[in-house]
Amino acid sequence: MSNRQRGYGYRLIASGQRLERYEFASPEPGANEVVVEVAGCGVCHTDIGFAYDGVPTRAPLPLILGHEISGRVIAAGSGAAELQGSNVIVPAVVPCGECPACQAGQPTICRRQFMPGNDGDGGFATHVRVPARGLCRVPNTLPSSTSLELLSVVADAVTTPYEAIRRSWLSAQDVAVFIGVGGVGGFGVQIAAALGAAVVAIDVDQCKLDTAARHGAGLAVNAASASEKDIKTAVRSFAKQSGRKGIGLKIFETSGTPAGQTTAFGLLDHGAYLAVVGFTPKKVELRLSNLMAFDATARGNWGCPPEQYPAALQLVLDGKVAIEPYVERHPLDEVPELLEAVARHEIPKRIILVPNGRGAVKE
Repeated sequence: MSNRQRGYGYRLIASGQRLERYEFASPEPGANEVVVEVAGCGVCHTDIGFAYDGVPTRAPLPLILGHEISGRVIAAGSGAAELQGSNVIVPAVVPCGECPACQAGQPTICRRQFMPGNDGDGGFATHVRVPARGLCRVPNTLPSSTSLELLSVVADAVTTPYEAIRRSWLSAQDVAVFIGVGGVGGFGVQIAAALGAAVVAIDVDQCKLDTAARHGAGLAVNAASASEKDIKTAVRSFAKQSGRKGIGLKIFETSGTPAGQTTAFGLLDHGAYLAVVGFTPKKVELRLSNLMAFDATARGNWGCPPEQYPAALQLVLDGKVAIEPYVERHPLDEVPELLEAVARHEIPKRIILVPNGRGAVKE
């Protein structure tokens, strides 16, 4: 970035406080680092956890939040010159590539990982400095249905359910059930449908269910008006009528709520696979012996390895995963009010913050 321009962002000072505007000197990339001019940054439930639920960030506060970032590389340090000028998606979790976990093929549990907005300043800003490793290049020419700022949510909301689905070995012979079909679950529904699976969407918001039904869900169940027994009956009937021969439901808990987790666990059947994708700091009471009784599997996933990003991105570029119906664009400068509104569940869609240049400082 030119030394004549300064950046700004909105940082968290303390949990429960409004984000504060913060101007910073032009970032300079170190070795194997780049500076990305932010095109868009998604607002995730994890950001709400940091801001209002007392979930601690790994780097000390104050900190600029935001880990769903897309943009253009405007400065590259030594070892990263080939990325200069590239459009990219920044992985939400950037592993070191060298530790025992990375070498064992488990990069998402790398203890030296870098997560923007957690281990360092993130994308609620005009510019962000990030490691060069793992960046997902974006074509300069994009389909008319998308844009660089829209692709920011690939860096978590799309890739995290993509990784959960990949780990489950979901196929066209399976029935996939998503509990919570907002951003993450809504994209999961589309990915599962693209793989040919029969898909069930469960939520308490009828609008979200209607959207899921238009984008791949063969059955939509409103949990606000259905008992646990009714939900089980509807899902099992749908599974039987689908004619799929897969053994056990593939269940994806994408709501990040205690009620959703309880519903997901209650749907376990023989040979079921339960993916815990959503996060809540709250506890739930479960009978873990159901895993034994049904010979079922439960597994979580913390993000997605960067090497899987290109395949997830391609689903979007091919039109198999639609982003626009699930998001709203807003100027970056509105983020203090927006984050509070999201925390109050007043905005049903996923927010994408777009730096609008207002307030940029020239030296």
